Amino acid sequence: MRALHERNLRTFLTDVIRWNLRGSLGVQLFRLVLVGFMGFGVYAYSYQARYGLSVTGMNDIVSWGFYISNFTFLVGVAAAAVMLILPAYVFHDPDFHRVVIIGEGVAVGALVMCLTFILVDLGGPLQAWHLIPVIGIFNFPSSILAWDVLVLNGYLLLNGLIPAYILYSHYKGRPADERKYRPFVFLSIFWAFSIHMVTAFLYQGLPARPFWNNPLMGPRFLASAFAAGPALITLILAIIHTSTTYKIDRSVFNKLRLIIVISAIINLIMLFSEVFKEFYFPTHHSISAVYLWFGMDGHNSLVPWIWTSVCVNLLATLVLAFNPGKNNPKVLLPACLFLFVAIWMEKGIGLIVPGLIPSPLGEVVDYLPTWVEFSVTLGIFALGITVVTWLIRAALIIEQNYSGV
Repeated sequence: MRALHERNLRTFLTDVIRWNLRGSLGVQLFRLVLVGFMGFGVYAYSYQARYGLSVTGMNDIVSWGFYISNFTFLVGVAAAAVMLILPAYVFHDPDFHRVVIIGEGVAVGALVMCLTFILVDLGGPLQAWHLIPVIGIFNFPSSILAWDVLVLNGYLLLNGLIPAYILYSHYKGRPADERKYRPFVFLSIFWAFSIHMVTAFLYQGLPARPFWNNPLMGPRFLASAFAAGPALITLILAIIHTSTTYKIDRSVFNKLRLIIVISAIINLIMLFSEVFKEFYFPTHHSISAVYLWFGMDGHNSLVPWIWTSVCVNLLATLVLAFNPGKNNPKVLLPACLFLFVAIWMEKGIGLIVPGLIPSPLGEVVDYLPTWVEFSVTLGIFALGITVVTWLIRAALIIEQNYSGV
């Protein structure tokens, strides 16, 4: 029996690989482009590992840059899968139940990118052993960073094993036993909130960085995540709907739009609340916000970044809220894309870099990523897209051809 099970598992994994190696000429070219980006990212990372973090735009003052900015944003994208899991498993929404597996695939890809960004931010691969429990100096439970490592890996494990069990059961032509996986589904709901709250606490708990000492940091992390994540999932579902035979009901897009609008409005309200706090009665703790929004001593590289982000965020939210095209994809999909990019801009460099400027000694510098950081980041995004496309392609084939969906 055990040998039969192992043979079935090997067949399952072999089929998943075979399905993903096949495809049209366009699909194969797309994969080659992703491989090329990953290869160039590996070259840039090898250059960084050889010469150290001095080849990046980071310095003694801005010690967290493009890598940690993308990590912070992608934690929210990973957590946003809960916006599909909640209605599917708690409220038993059949429309979301058909697409929840796609949201979990996006979460896995986002988590792979998160962990890779942490790895490259360490400088070289030899530093990674410090993050390994028992072997390294983990400082658990006193270190919030140690908690972050645990919750991220735990959430990756949950979002990887639950869909894998469901798809393997469907692959074998039988329904998945809910008694085996449903408790872990509810655990993953709690875990989704924890990964973003712990990340927020990581910044919020640094007393020398007043820009991050904000009680709204955790709630706004969640609000922005539940706007940007579903916006990305909406775009992916639209691609699946138009390019495959797996059709998505229109009600799914409308429900996702409502989730995005509510979350985006809450995010904007809290953002404007933070701006009011910083500028109505400015103190010396407002210097970081002044640097971000208006520049300081000729250093203003982030000013166009943040103003563009907020304007695009506001415009995209209004379009999604008033729905001028009456659910016309030509209107809603670009709005989702612009909202996703705007939150990436504001929640990435617009959050991380100003928290480090000025330094505790009052030093002000400008930070811009170098070609190394851009190349490594592009390679990591290519890796994440590859993981997501492989998982979703296998899931769609199984759900359509093996489970009778």
